[in-house]
Amino acid sequence: MTSSEVEYVRSLIGLRPERAFEECGTLLSIQPHPDDTEIAAGGTVAKLVKRGCRVIYVTVTDGGAGTTSPSIKWEELSSMRKKEQQAAAQTLGVTELVWLDYRDSELRPTLELRNKLITLIRQYRPDLILTVDPWLLYEAHPDHIATGLAASEAYFFSNLPNVNREDLDRGLKPHLTKHIAYYWTKNPNIYIDITDVIDLKMKAIEAHKSQFGPEDINLYRKISQKIGEKRGFGYGEAFKVLNHYALHVNFYADLL
Repeated sequence: MTSSEVEYVRSLIGLRPERAFEECGTLLSIQPHPDDTEIAAGGTVAKLVKRGCRVIYVTVTDGGAGTTSPSIKWEELSSMRKKEQQAAAQTLGVTELVWLDYRDSELRPTLELRNKLITLIRQYRPDLILTVDPWLLYEAHPDHIATGLAASEAYFFSNLPNVNREDLDRGLKPHLTKHIAYYWTKNPNIYIDITDVIDLKMKAIEAHKSQFGPEDINLYRKISQKIGEKRGFGYGEAFKVLNHYALHVNFYADLL
């Protein structure tokens, strides 16, 4: 498709990727593990918080598999990673954290998970959902695939009252979230300039001490720099922003 054809299809379905972040008053970040949001979107989160946006983290798994050391037991690491995530989020100005505590490395996109996320969407009523792209080619981690799929389904169905209808009995009304944004995506359609907050992003990543050393931190800085170069920024982050019309029988979604 030509750029004009892309714009035409976007106009037909009302998709304006740049508005997703510009008009966001509440962001719900649904991440597979502690640390994913900071690595992929820490700069964007920092900018949103500074602008007055409410940001809520939903961490789906407990992070207990994330070590190569035989001496660290699952429960010990899981507890450690929660504390690290709290510190990292606080660095970015995020204070609302939700833990679903599924076992790391074993996640599947179940109906139970989808319904839990639907409930959270109806509770927090976000303008934008941020999550991992489950359709990234060659992605081998089941937690990333399952989180992205479940979050996408929850985004799609949370406005339908007969889906997870028990929420209505608890006083939670259906909610239509305007956009969903995917990180670690092959075909981004929006780039965010994070040059002014790159050091804050790196500080947040550094809080995950059980996961990253100086070489890792330097690598993530270079990745942000490489992404930024695509749009003439010092440092950047990239996302694929879609809406409901793009997530169902839309042959052009990967091009939008």
